Amino acid sequence: MWSLILHGGAKEIDPEEEEAHRNGCIKALEAGRAVLAGGGTAVDAVEAAGRVLETDPTFNAGYGSALNSDGEVEMCAGVMEGRDFNVGAVAVIKGVRHPISVAKAMLHEEPILLASDGARRFAADKQLELCDPADLVTPQQRDLASKSEAKDTIGVVALDQYGDLAVGTSTGGLDGSAPGRVGDSPQPGCGYYADNQLGAVAFSGDGEHIARKALAARVMQELSARRALSSGQAAMAGVEEVLEPSLMEVEAIGGEAGAIVLTPTGKSGWAHNSREFAVAFMTSEDNHPHVFVRKRDEGR
Repeated sequence: MWSLILHGGAKEIDPEEEEAHRNGCIKALEAGRAVLAGGGTAVDAVEAAGRVLETDPTFNAGYGSALNSDGEVEMCAGVMEGRDFNVGAVAVIKGVRHPISVAKAMLHEEPILLASDGARRFAADKQLELCDPADLVTPQQRDLASKSEAKDTIGVVALDQYGDLAVGTSTGGLDGSAPGRVGDSPQPGCGYYADNQLGAVAFSGDGEHIARKALAARVMQELSARRALSSGQAAMAGVEEVLEPSLMEVEAIGGEAGAIVLTPTGKSGWAHNSREFAVAFMTSEDNHPHVFVRKRDEGR
């Protein structure tokens, strides 16, 4: 079987923007589903879904990313696979269409993270899609009056039919942040992690708070503890409960976050303490997309 879950960021979503978030998540879900249903790998599914979200200016990743205090787009992304624990990440990269693809290309390189000009040079060497940095700024962003308080990250977690897990994150960072600022998104153990034996997780929200608490690592510890309690799938009966301790940790220091998680059996879960958190998921068993903008809507 295969399973896929993704999110469009932990943030406030105005009512008139909810449909755009739902539609964007469904399009990304379909891109990942096509890979997995066709026998592709979890890593390729994560990239495919992530590229769709990076193309859609509804989300703070790729095109339409937040502008730093110099009015420039600096992006971060990370990809990890749970079989051999390979990690690829880029930080404060400029002038690339799809940071998640650059991170994926880093997976089997010796360094796990490249930043700034070095990251873009790597992308050029790998003949990945480059662009003028200004091409990533939407016309609306050029109107200073329309600037928002963007702080969200997109994330994708996939399980393929071979039993391999993968996770990917991508973000445009914070509006008005200092040039060179790096949050949790490219840091394994902070914004994301994958382990075939335990599960995979992707976070979004207040990056500094998430990084200070190493929330992805805390989720993996919780998954490990629950696995030790039971050898069966019953140990994962309440996947959302795995996320709650980490959300309480970040809330205790004044932060907001949302997270998605996937277990080795394909069971997904999600939780958030932000006002909204657009999430979509699907498995090969039901092959039907489920999409929500807040957790409380799931039970309706």
